[in-house]
Amino acid sequence: MKTNRREFINRTLGVAGGVALAPMASAIGPGFERKLSEVESITPGELATDEEFWQFIRQAFTISPNLINLNNGGVSPQPKIVQDKVAHYQSVSNEGPAHYMWTILGEEREPMRRKLAATAGCLPDTIAILRNTTEALDQIIFGFPLEKGDEVVLCKYDYPNVMNAWKQREMRDGIVLKWVDLPMPVENDDLIIKAYTDQFTSRTKLINVTHVINWTGQILPIKKISQAAHDRNVEVMVDGAHSFAHLVFKVPDLECDYFGTSLHKWLFAPFGTGFLYVKADKIGKIWPLMAAPDPKSTDIRKFENIGTRPFAVELAISTAIDFYNMIGPARKEHRLRYLKDYWVNAIKTHPKVTLNISQKPEYSCGLGNFSIDGKKPEELQSYLMTKYKILTTPINWEKVSGIRVTPSVYTTIAELDQFIKAMLEFAG
Repeated sequence: MKTNRREFINRTLGVAGGVALAPMASAIGPGFERKLSEVESITPGELATDEEFWQFIRQAFTISPNLINLNNGGVSPQPKIVQDKVAHYQSVSNEGPAHYMWTILGEEREPMRRKLAATAGCLPDTIAILRNTTEALDQIIFGFPLEKGDEVVLCKYDYPNVMNAWKQREMRDGIVLKWVDLPMPVENDDLIIKAYTDQFTSRTKLINVTHVINWTGQILPIKKISQAAHDRNVEVMVDGAHSFAHLVFKVPDLECDYFGTSLHKWLFAPFGTGFLYVKADKIGKIWPLMAAPDPKSTDIRKFENIGTRPFAVELAISTAIDFYNMIGPARKEHRLRYLKDYWVNAIKTHPKVTLNISQKPEYSCGLGNFSIDGKKPEELQSYLMTKYKILTTPINWEKVSGIRVTPSVYTTIAELDQFIKAMLEFAG
């Protein structure tokens, strides 16, 4: 009998979420289990401002007390409980790798795949466990069947590794790349969709679209773009590097054909972890990036043939998922949004400040960008780091020039106050 996707996901999350949370809560610190029970009746929006709760979450990390890290969009630190799990699996592996790593630990990959798939809202056989977004999307970029003259539509604000991969395919195979140039920020779904569909012709086979644009935090209406593309027989590949475990959604609800993400960003999983989702009926047509016994197989695992792999970091993804479920996806999204709004509202009225992000919730969440008139982003970035040890990211890309700011769940309001003070001091 065919398994219902939603029934499977609910069952899996019930097992994956509930069992592991009590010991995890105890590991974070005395009193956290009590606090968790206290906030059960509080809405995610209300909890976003509960500094006591988020101070408990901060205790789960081993972050430096001498650095204010506002560059969590690049790569995020892992909670100590995730670090410890990596160390545990690594230690077990070293007792006899050919046996303990390949045989004993190898058997845990499928339960972990099921838990990851449930978190993504997918069936396990549509999820390949990989190392990052680049590796995931390269499977599609180099494996999607295209002939000379076939067209792929992408945006000038997509991620450089992804664009470079498409440019290489263009050079090698003679495909045609069609470029979308969006204004930043943009707050009109119809305008966004039209920017993509205006590039379509009878030769368009695929579009590459970024869910949350890394330069600014701009959120794109992926479901609507997917529907518009499918209406024209165009397939959809989504770069979800900055959306998964940042925004609350299930991958199939985006109605895309392919989705890749990194788990070491917003899920707080070990460095070098990610996944690729391929719609079940599309798996067979995609050639794997690394050679597989049967490249036309419909088994999603054909994309995982990379040779000896880092079992320790892969299996610890499961613990990162437990941590994510303990916080609660909606609670996390609301907190990230609250932190972004906090610093944005404090600086937006300054006459020299220009926001490079939307303040509407459907178009931005926890990642933001701003600039100061007459100043280069590198100047502000250097000032913040040199004088205050505040880590941010200077952005100079296309028409965006500014500082990218990405707090995380462990970021305190006191740290943001220090950032605001330093920024206004620099602005004059």
